[in-house]
Amino acid sequence: MAGFPGRHIAGGAALLLLAACVTEGGTGAGPAPGTDDCGAAGLQQLVGQPASRLETMRFSQPLRVINPGQMVTMDYSESRLNIAIDESGRISRVYCG
Repeated sequence: MAGFPGRHIAGGAALLLLAACVTEGGTGAGPAPGTDDCGAAGLQQLVGQPASRLETMRFSQPLRVINPGQMVTMDYSESRLNIAIDESGRISRVYCG
């Protein structure tokens, strides 16, 4: 708006503050280091295994399997187990969120 330059400055400052809240990689706020509410620490032996290994497993917590290039929401659920699959069809990461 003409005559109100302070609004533009305040709006720009707010955007800068919001940008500072995003962590590198664009994931936003995440878990505190060391949290393992979903049990991912006990499943790290899956990393490197073929994704087909998951077909024989049962999970008691919510599970999200993330395939290469798949879009996922950025909502964080500390009890949800995320398993990322790489381009070769192997499990590349097991983590909470």
